[in-house]
Amino acid sequence: MITIELAALGGLAVAAFLAATLLPGGSEAVFVGVLALHPELGLAALIVATVANTAGGMSTYLLGRLLPRKEVPARLATVQRWGSLSLLLSWAPLIGDALCAAAGVLRLNWLACLLWMAIGKGLRYAAILWLMG
Repeated sequence: MITIELAALGGLAVAAFLAATLLPGGSEAVFVGVLALHPELGLAALIVATVANTAGGMSTYLLGRLLPRKEVPARLATVQRWGSLSLLLSWAPLIGDALCAAAGVLRLNWLACLLWMAIGKGLRYAAILWLMG
């Protein structure tokens, strides 16, 4: 039997994954809604949102990696200079998806990208959880 809590976390996972792809949308409102209705799910919601949002970001990374690489466009120079560390900002609106795709186009190490992306996205959700305190 699916409980209300499990359904809430499942909905959060879907929203967090889709928000990190090239599709428009955000997961913060869903995250806040889950916390408002089920404050006891704070840690679980943090983990689910972070994992799902990171998976969505890595799907965008993979799409970028699948693009044929010719020359590195000048607008990717900043990502190339900072490398996978730039994915700490992968949570940011407007630029986050582009950073994930750029990391893929640049063929940055996937494991380092996964790590920095997860840290950045996790810190964003942790800050929201803390603010909801």
